[in-house]
Amino acid sequence: MFPELGRIARYAVTCVYGIAGPNHSRLSFVDIIDALEESPQPTILVLKQDFPPEIAGKVGLSGGNMTTALKSIGCLGVVSDGPSRDIDEIRPMGFQYLLTGVCPGHGEMAVHAINIPVSVAGMDVSPGEIVRTNENSACKFPASKLEQVVKNLKLLKKEESERMAALSKAKTAAEIRAIFTGQSYGTK
Repeated sequence: MFPELGRIARYAVTCVYGIAGPNHSRLSFVDIIDALEESPQPTILVLKQDFPPEIAGKVGLSGGNMTTALKSIGCLGVVSDGPSRDIDEIRPMGFQYLLTGVCPGHGEMAVHAINIPVSVAGMDVSPGEIVRTNENSACKFPASKLEQVVKNLKLLKKEESERMAALSKAKTAAEIRAIFTGQSYGTK
């Protein structure tokens, strides 16, 4: 929601929200706060919104109060498969959101589960995995691979910077073809 905040990579804490009911009264938002505090730091909340289709796009689950509490416990962002609200209130907080959109409010809701595997934003995420967001999307990987991922990202950034510098100097299709040879854009 806030591309100007850039990329983040954090340990995932997961939760599932849905319609309130007699089977979903034992957990609360404060239990999510406890899970965030107990997690390796820093954290990102992966929030599965499990609402019926007829209301799924109308449940602006997280707003200013929830965001302030999340940020105070060291959480730096939320990835969710539903909308949120209070975006203008949240923007100056420096807290990142990846959402399906925004809406003005929410109805009755309940925490169904905390720190279970969830499927959100096209990803299957387990608690403790690393979730990395950028201006467009999110991806995840095992925390045990963090060092290798950082190394690979640095190499990729270097390769792409060198390629883009060469492309910016190219003047002909043949020069561009030569730069892309062996790459997914060019001849193998």
